[in-house]
Amino acid sequence: MGDQPETSDVIVLGGGVIGAAVAWRSAQRGLRVTLVDPQTDAGAWRAAAGMLAPLSELHYCETGLLRLSLESLERFPGFVSELTELTGVATGFRRCGTVTVGWDGADLAGLRDVQAFAQQLGLDASMVTGRELRSLEPALATGLPGGLLAENDHQVDPRLLHQALLAAGALEGVVQVRGTAEVVARGGRAAGVRLSDGTQLGAGTVVAAMGAWTGGVGGVPRDLLPAVRPVKGQTLRLRLPGAPRLSRVVRGVVRGSAVYLVPRADGRLVVGASSEEAGYDASIRAGAVYESLRDAQTLLPELGEAVLEEVAVGFRPGTPDNLPIVGPSGLDGLLLASGHYRNGILLSAITADGVADVLSGGSLPDVLEPCAPGRLRQVASA
Repeated sequence: MGDQPETSDVIVLGGGVIGAAVAWRSAQRGLRVTLVDPQTDAGAWRAAAGMLAPLSELHYCETGLLRLSLESLERFPGFVSELTELTGVATGFRRCGTVTVGWDGADLAGLRDVQAFAQQLGLDASMVTGRELRSLEPALATGLPGGLLAENDHQVDPRLLHQALLAAGALEGVVQVRGTAEVVARGGRAAGVRLSDGTQLGAGTVVAAMGAWTGGVGGVPRDLLPAVRPVKGQTLRLRLPGAPRLSRVVRGVVRGSAVYLVPRADGRLVVGASSEEAGYDASIRAGAVYESLRDAQTLLPELGEAVLEEVAVGFRPGTPDNLPIVGPSGLDGLLLASGHYRNGILLSAITADGVADVLSGGSLPDVLEPCAPGRLRQVASA
């Protein structure tokens, strides 16, 4: 590497949940890891609700993503248990299940179609009547005709998960560096990064895991930049006095608008579902807040008495086909781990394991092969 000393085996650009998980798992393999991030207390994870919901997030024609999500969910209990044992940080992982509420007969018909599709794929999902729905979640509005129960769709608190991942990485020797950086390429390969203050850090491999910003990482040839775009989302954090009103995650579509309510163990509720193609505009849009509150209160009437504690804005890293972009970038020495869109928290476990496998001399697991970066370049050139 010439006059630049190699300071790490791996430099991970991006200290969000994906980047922190990759750094931790890589350090566990005995690699010297540096994690570079301009602001480790910000990112899409701060706004994420933390739903671990392969079935409830199921969309037709996304069976590859479903397989990946199910594999990651299977790893998640061990993933978070290991984190808590190592750091003492409880991640808020809860096996609570998810119920998707039908607003009317048309919604129920759509949910029956989802159930039939899920059963074809061997997934456990059951329809519940309005009476059964009220028995499961008595605080929900009266008159709802029923819904779809996914007992194996759970949740985690992304903020606690992120805290645990950073702590676990530090305990494994991960060096955290605050700052923005661009990739330094020499001889046709990534050789490290250059920080905004001019400091150069050398590494055998660089991993770009900068979420919605990965598509603009400096120092990478334009034709090799990943096709990642920001998709703005807003979530609300509310508190109702007294005991928690919901025991499960509740999702629904109210008059055509999607909404979800995620109950935390401490009594708070995370409400969201807004999605906007607004670039990197982080301003809080009053209409999105109103719409989320309106639709959530339609399902849970007591929310009218809740205290609105926070509105969080995040940028989901979207891709053209909604699959993540994970694997070799096309520039030797540069791996990508981004584009997880609405499933970044859920897919953190399998992404971290897969990237760590590659960094320690192995290959990506078969389930991650559809996420290879080259697929989008092939589509673009077709």
